[in-house]
Amino acid sequence: MKFTRNFFLPVLFLLVSSIGFAQTANEFKVEDHYNKREVEISMRDGIKLHTTIYSPKDTSKKYPILMTRTPYSARPYGEDQFRSLIGPNRHLMEEGNIFVYQDVRGRWMSEGVYDNMRAYIPNKKKKQVDEASDTYDTVDWLVKNVKNNNGRVGVWGISYPGYYSAYALIDAHPAIKAVSPQAPIGDFFFDDFHHNGAYLLSYWRATAVFGYEKTTPSDTAWYSFPELNTKDQYQFFLDAGPLKNLDKYYGEDNVFWQQLKEHPNYDEFWQKRGLVQHMKDVKPAVMVVGGLFDAEDLYGPFNIYKSLEKNSDNFNMLVMGPWSHGDWSRNRKRQAIGNIYFGDDISANYQKDVETTFFNHFLKGEADGSVALPEAYMFDTGTHEWKSYEQWPPKNAGKKNFFLGDNQQLLESPLDLPTLADGAEEFISDPNKPVPYSEDIKMVFTPRKYMTDDQRFAARRPDVLIYETEVLEEDLTLAGEVLAKLKVATTGTAADWVVKIIDVYPPDAEDYEETQDYLSMSNYHMMVRSEVIRGRFRNSFSEPEPFEPNKKTEVNFDLQDVHHTFKKGHKLQVQVQSTWFPLIDRNPQKYVDNIFEAEEEDFQAHKHKVFQDSEIIFTVLE
Repeated sequence: MKFTRNFFLPVLFLLVSSIGFAQTANEFKVEDHYNKREVEISMRDGIKLHTTIYSPKDTSKKYPILMTRTPYSARPYGEDQFRSLIGPNRHLMEEGNIFVYQDVRGRWMSEGVYDNMRAYIPNKKKKQVDEASDTYDTVDWLVKNVKNNNGRVGVWGISYPGYYSAYALIDAHPAIKAVSPQAPIGDFFFDDFHHNGAYLLSYWRATAVFGYEKTTPSDTAWYSFPELNTKDQYQFFLDAGPLKNLDKYYGEDNVFWQQLKEHPNYDEFWQKRGLVQHMKDVKPAVMVVGGLFDAEDLYGPFNIYKSLEKNSDNFNMLVMGPWSHGDWSRNRKRQAIGNIYFGDDISANYQKDVETTFFNHFLKGEADGSVALPEAYMFDTGTHEWKSYEQWPPKNAGKKNFFLGDNQQLLESPLDLPTLADGAEEFISDPNKPVPYSEDIKMVFTPRKYMTDDQRFAARRPDVLIYETEVLEEDLTLAGEVLAKLKVATTGTAADWVVKIIDVYPPDAEDYEETQDYLSMSNYHMMVRSEVIRGRFRNSFSEPEPFEPNKKTEVNFDLQDVHHTFKKGHKLQVQVQSTWFPLIDRNPQKYVDNIFEAEEEDFQAHKHKVFQDSEIIFTVLE
C-alpha cells in the first residue's frame, strides 16, 4: 500500500460486542426502509442482465452504491419480495446505502451464456464482452439512472462473487472507488477444484452448480445434484474407482465436467481464466478479506493482495481472520473451526470496525486513505489475538529453515548436512488404501472443518511420516509464506506429495466447548496449514513429466501463508504423505497422460522415500 495513514486500530475494536446486532436483528425490516426495483440492464452486446436495486426511502440525501454480482442468484425475485439483510453487513444496511444485486451473464434471470471463470479480454473491440465490461456497463447505467446516488460505487462479494469483485478492478469504471474481494477465486488451477494441479475430488458434487448451462432466464434452479445414497464419502469414492467411472453421474451436458477432463494440465484454457496476473495499475481502493482456514479459496486472497502490492499504486489492505469460508459475514457469538475455539464476536467486530469503516471512508468520506486501518490486519491463530502490520509479510519477519531429519526430528540447525543427504525415511503408498483427510464419516458438499482437525489419526499410520521439534522453550510465530523443498524418490513414475504443518498441544491442554466428544485437546495435533502438489507438475504446471524410478528428485511447492504462534510448551510438527482421500483424487502412481482417463490397473502401490536433507522454509517473526 502506498498511502500514508494512521496504522493504529483502536483497542475498542477488540472489545466491542455484537449485542447491538441482537437487539436490532428483528426490529429493522428492509421493506420499511428501502424501496426495491428490478431492472434489466443492457450490455454493450445487447444481452440484458437482471439487476435488483434497493434504495433508501429517505431521499433527503445522496447515497453511494454498493454492488455485488453473483452466479448464485439475486433472489428473492419480485419487487414485493425483500431480503432480510442487504449489503455486506447490518451497519451499512441500517445507516443507508443503495444496494445492488446482479445475476451475472448466463445465470438465473440474466440472459446470455455462462462461462465458468470467463477469461478477461484486453483491448476489447466494440461488442466483445467479459466480466470487466459487464461490470463497467452496469455501473455506468446505475450512476446515470438511479436517483439520489452520490456518484461513488463500491463492490463486494464472497467466494465466486468475490471473484467478480476482483474482476471489477480490471478496466474499472471511474465511479468505482472501493472494492472488497472476499475469499475471491484467483485461479481454478490453485483454488477450489485444483491445488497445485491435484484435482480436489471433494468438490466433485459442486460440478453440478457450474456445469449445466441454460438458454433462457430462470427463477428456479435448472441443475440438480447426483443421488449418491450414502453418507460415507470415503467409501463412495473408493468404490467408484478411477475418475472415468464418475462419468455416469455427469454426462456431456455438464460442460464443466468435460472441461476438467479435457484440461488436466495448466494449459491456455486455465491460464487465461486466472485473475491474479491482471491486478495491474488498479485505481480503486481495495480491501482483500479471507479466512486463514478457508478450505475453498485461500490462494486467491493472498495472491490477489500480493499482485496488487507489486503492480499497483492504490490503497490496498489485507484482512485474514480465524475463519472458514465466509465466516466473517456470519454473526456467531463463539468463533470456532471444528474443535478449535478462537474467541467471541470476532466477525461482528470485523463488520463494524473494519468493513464498515473501509466502505464509509471511500464512499462517503474523504477517500484519501487517511483511515485508521492497518495495511495487514491479521489474526494470530495460536495466541488468538489480532495484530496490525504495515506490510505483509511483516518487516521484522525472516526465513528459517527446518530439515526433515532422522528419528522423526524436525531440525533447525543440523550438525552434518551431508550425512542427512544420504539418509531417508520411506513408506509404502497404496492408492487402494489411501490416507483419509478426516476421520469423520460424512458426505460434504465442500470441505471445511478439516482445516483445523486433529491429525493424530494420520500420525499413527505407517504411510505418513512425522517430523517434530522438541517441546518449545519459547514462543515461535510464523508470519508469512511457507515453502516445502522436498527431496524424494519413488519406485513408481508418479506420486502426489502432501505437507502438513501441525501444532502439537501439551498434555495438560484443556478442552473447548466445541471439542468433539471422542477427542481431547490433550496432545491435540492441530493442523495449521496443509498443501499438496501433483508430482508430475514439480517443474512445470503446463508440461507434466514422470518421475524416474528410484532417482532422488526435488519437489518444491508453496503452502499458503500462515499467522500462527506455536506457544511455549507446544511442539511444531510436519507430516508428509502421498494420499489425502477423498480431498484429492487418487494418483495411480503409474504415470498416465491424463488421470481422468486412468484405468483400474494403473493404480499401483509403490515405495516412496523422503530424504533427510528435505527442508521446510518458514517465515518467522523476529
